[in-house]
Amino acid sequence: IVEIMSSYMNGGSCVGEFCNAGWSEVLTNMSPYGWGSFGLAFGLSLSVIGAAWGIFLTGSSLVGAAVKAPRIRSKNLISVIFCEATAIYGVIMAIVLNGLMKKPEGGVEDGAFVEGWNWGAMYFAGYGVFSAGLSVGLTNVASGIAVGVAGSSCALADAQDPSLFVKILIVEIFASALGIFGIIVGIIQSNNCQFPYDVA
Repeated sequence: IVEIMSSYMNGGSCVGEFCNAGWSEVLTNMSPYGWGSFGLAFGLSLSVIGAAWGIFLTGSSLVGAAVKAPRIRSKNLISVIFCEATAIYGVIMAIVLNGLMKKPEGGVEDGAFVEGWNWGAMYFAGYGVFSAGLSVGLTNVASGIAVGVAGSSCALADAQDPSLFVKILIVEIFASALGIFGIIVGIIQSNNCQFPYDVA
């Protein structure tokens, strides 16, 4: 780094092993376990964000409408439960993805991989776990917001006309199903993602 900085400060061109490295170098030199861990983190955190966002939307409308119609408080809590389900979907997928990332049994000396690893399979698994986690997380953000908006509408409609509760609840169930579809897509994406255990 000192060489690179001094060459720029002296007005010269960059010389060194990593000077002209593009994003392809950065992305392919990152550990496959790092990719998998980022996918797991994105899946879990985005799912929790989706659930929190949905609960915020539903809860605020529920509390506001309950001022005029206190009878809606208990039965409209089902909207909050549907929002929380999106976070649970993220936790389930994080457990599944974590099970795919096994610690290597051999081929590691002093914390570094020795020669002979199947890097193609390793990166395939890393990218697969990353994409599965990201897919589940983004789907659960969309599902959480959709459930929150539908739950908010359900609370407001129920406060005006109790016969509308079941009708809008059906829409909310379909919005919650988006999260299940995300889990299915994530499982399909990560189905063949097995990290090699030892040197090939």
